[in-house]
Amino acid sequence: MYPPKNERDTLPPSAQGSEEGPSRMSQTKDELIVTPDVMEVPDGGAKAWLTVVGAWFVLFSTFGLCSFKTGPFCVANWTRAKTGYLYSYGVYQDFYTREYLPNHSPSSISRKGSFQIMMPFLVGVVSGKLFDNGHFHLVEISGGLIFVFSVFMLSLAKPHQYYQIFLSQGVGMGLGLGLTFVPTVSINVHHFKRRRGLAAGIGLSGSSVGATVFPIMINHLLPKIGFASTVRATGYIVLGCLILGNSMMRTRLPPRSQRPGAVEPPPITTFFKDAAYMWAVLGALISTLGFYFPIIYLQLFAVQHSVDGNLAFYSIAILNGASAFGRVIGNHFADVYGPYNIQVPTGLMTGATIFAVLGVHNGASLIVVSILYGLLSGAWLSLAFSILAALARSHDEVGARIGLALALSSFGSLGSAPIQGALLTDKFLWTRPIVFSGAAMFVGCACFSVTRTMQAKRLGTQKV
Repeated sequence: MYPPKNERDTLPPSAQGSEEGPSRMSQTKDELIVTPDVMEVPDGGAKAWLTVVGAWFVLFSTFGLCSFKTGPFCVANWTRAKTGYLYSYGVYQDFYTREYLPNHSPSSISRKGSFQIMMPFLVGVVSGKLFDNGHFHLVEISGGLIFVFSVFMLSLAKPHQYYQIFLSQGVGMGLGLGLTFVPTVSINVHHFKRRRGLAAGIGLSGSSVGATVFPIMINHLLPKIGFASTVRATGYIVLGCLILGNSMMRTRLPPRSQRPGAVEPPPITTFFKDAAYMWAVLGALISTLGFYFPIIYLQLFAVQHSVDGNLAFYSIAILNGASAFGRVIGNHFADVYGPYNIQVPTGLMTGATIFAVLGVHNGASLIVVSILYGLLSGAWLSLAFSILAALARSHDEVGARIGLALALSSFGSLGSAPIQGALLTDKFLWTRPIVFSGAAMFVGCACFSVTRTMQAKRLGTQKV
C-alpha cells in the first residue's frame, strides 16, 4: 500500500520530491517506494505540455501522412485517367492508376489503401497493451523506425511491381502507425485529468494539419521531381518530426511492476462483459461505415456538379484545416460539460452534414459544407478517444480499451469505401451512399447514447 500522507515526512528526501517534482521515487534495500503524489495527476506543467507538443509532431508526420491517402481525390487528373472508377484513396491512388501500376485495376490498388487504414487500428490491441505495461518509448521508437523505413522503401518501389508498394505502404507504414498511434493518443492520461480532453484535442489536431499539408505538397512535387524524390522528401520530414516528437514526450507514472500493491488489470476478454463499453464499440463500428464519405467523395461530387476542379481539390485542405480546430474546440467543451454530452450531438450534426453534401452545387456551398464537416467530424473523432478512455476503470487499462475498440471498429473502416462504391454504381447514384452514410452516423450515435446513459448511472452524475 502507499504510505499515508501524514507519514510522507518520514520518507527520505529523494522520495518526498519538491515543488518542481524532480524525483518522487527512491530505491530502498527491499523495494521501490512510490509516494502518493506520483499517482496524483498534475494536470499540467512543462513536461505535460511538451508531451502534448511531441504527440502533435508524431501524429502530424505519421497519421497525417497516411490520412490524406484516404481523402483528396486528384480530380484534375481523374478526367484524364478515364478509369470510370467510383472512388479513390488520394493523390497516390491517382498516380498509381495512371502511371505506376497501369497493369493493375484501380480496385486492387484501392485495397492497399483500405488495408493501410485498417492496420493502425487493428495493431492498436498490441500497442495499447504494451503502453499499459510501461513500454511507451519502446513501442513509439519501434513503430517510428518501421514507419520511416517503409516510407524510404516505398521510394525504391519500381513501376508495375504491386507487391513492393503493398508491402511498404500497406503493410509497413500501416504497422508502424499501428504501433505509435494508440500510445501517442493515450499518453496524456499520465499528465492530465481535468484538462485531458483539451490536451488530447491539441495533440490530435496534428493529424489534421498533416492531412492538409502532405497532399498539397505531394500533388505539387510529383510532376516536378518524380515519384521517388517526392516520397523521400516526405520521408525526411517524417523522420525529423518523429525525432522531435519522441524527444519531447515523457511518461510520468511508473510501470505497474514498480508500484507496491498494484493490482494486475483484468484481461482484455473481460471488456466484452462491460455492456457500456461494448455499446460504444458498436457505435464506433457502425459510425465508421459512413463517417469517411465526404473525405473520399466530396471532391468527385463537387466536380460532377460543375464546381471548379482546383477548388474541389483544395476543399479537402479546407476540411482538414477546420478539423484541426474542431478537435481542439470539441475537447475543450468536453472538459467543461463531459465528453459524452458533446460527442453524441456532435455526431448527429456530422451525420446531418453528410446529407448536406447533396446541396453542394457551387463553390460557396462546397466551402460551407467542407468547413462544417471538418469542424464537426474533427470534434467527433477526437472525442471518441476521450469517451473510450473515460470507460477505463484505471490508468492501466486505458491503452487496452482504446486499442481493442479501434481494432474492432477497423472493420467498419475497411468496408466503408467498398459499400459506398457499390451503392454509388457507375451511374453515380449519389443519394444512395449519402443516405447510407448519414444513417450510419445516426445509428452509431444512438449506440453512444446508450453508453452515455449507462455511464451516467454508474457515476451518479449527468456530466459524463
